[in-house]
Amino acid sequence: MVPDRGARRAGHPRTGIISNSRSHRNRTRGAEAAVVPADTPNLLYRGPRTHPALAQALREFRDAGIELLVVDGGDGTVRDVLTCAQEIFGEALPRLAVVPSGKTNALALDLGIPNDWTVQDALEAGAHGGVRARASVEILRGDASKPELCGFLFGAGAFVRATELAQRTHKAGAFNSFAVGISLFWGVAQTMFGGHANEWRAGEPMRLQLDQGAPIDKTFYILFSSTLERLPLRLKPFGHERAGLKMLAVDAPPRRLSRAVPALLRGSEAAWLEQSGYRRHDVQSFTVTLEGGFILDGELYDGGTITVRQGRPLQFVTP
Repeated sequence: MVPDRGARRAGHPRTGIISNSRSHRNRTRGAEAAVVPADTPNLLYRGPRTHPALAQALREFRDAGIELLVVDGGDGTVRDVLTCAQEIFGEALPRLAVVPSGKTNALALDLGIPNDWTVQDALEAGAHGGVRARASVEILRGDASKPELCGFLFGAGAFVRATELAQRTHKAGAFNSFAVGISLFWGVAQTMFGGHANEWRAGEPMRLQLDQGAPIDKTFYILFSSTLERLPLRLKPFGHERAGLKMLAVDAPPRRLSRAVPALLRGSEAAWLEQSGYRRHDVQSFTVTLEGGFILDGELYDGGTITVRQGRPLQFVTP
């Protein structure tokens, strides 16, 4: 039931909570939102399990005039909620809060949100905390003018195989930065010690166009792009920390890998990296055509011709 718009608990904004009961922490400890009294004024709570149910919940939130949208889940839940919410709310998207209860929580880490943050903490921050802006990564297909997906971490080529490794580490009980570290180590090992026919080294043929530049047909080892400023394990594949859409494109097969990987990950901007085929770019958008799939926030999607662009800044409440 939608609360009366006039009823408001002092100091707390009208809030809608989307909770993913299947996210890692909620599945093991119980949904965080469950600790919030059901009769709390100005609070709507939904736990949708399907995309149609998510859309219906967000339409109810919009009609109720919420001022804060809390997402209780991991990066994948944030991606699904943002993708749907931008369509439903349009330019009137409210402030957002993220409760990091998933297997990976890169956005929450970038925003400086503690791993043990709860829904109650998010509600308090909505009233008294700070706000940080982050633009999303938007994915469009063909000539579409509206995004098909909105997230924060895009990858193709070896990034797809690395994500598959990360998902296997989740099943073995490794999460967040630990899972990233294991997957990174194993992926580099596969590339370094594999033969010439090794699929990690071989790369994937792609057509890449940066902003409005000329398209380039090349085989790439990896494409990795994000609007986040801080990544897990303090990795700096894009160089120094900064806002905006950043991309790392590595030629296949990767050269001088044993020297390049440590340099890249600590943020080195030495000229020899670019000369060896490790190129960083700051862009507003890029278009890529690839036969293999791509990853957005941990989920694999079909390839084809897609445009990856920087979305508008979104407002996230923080401690």
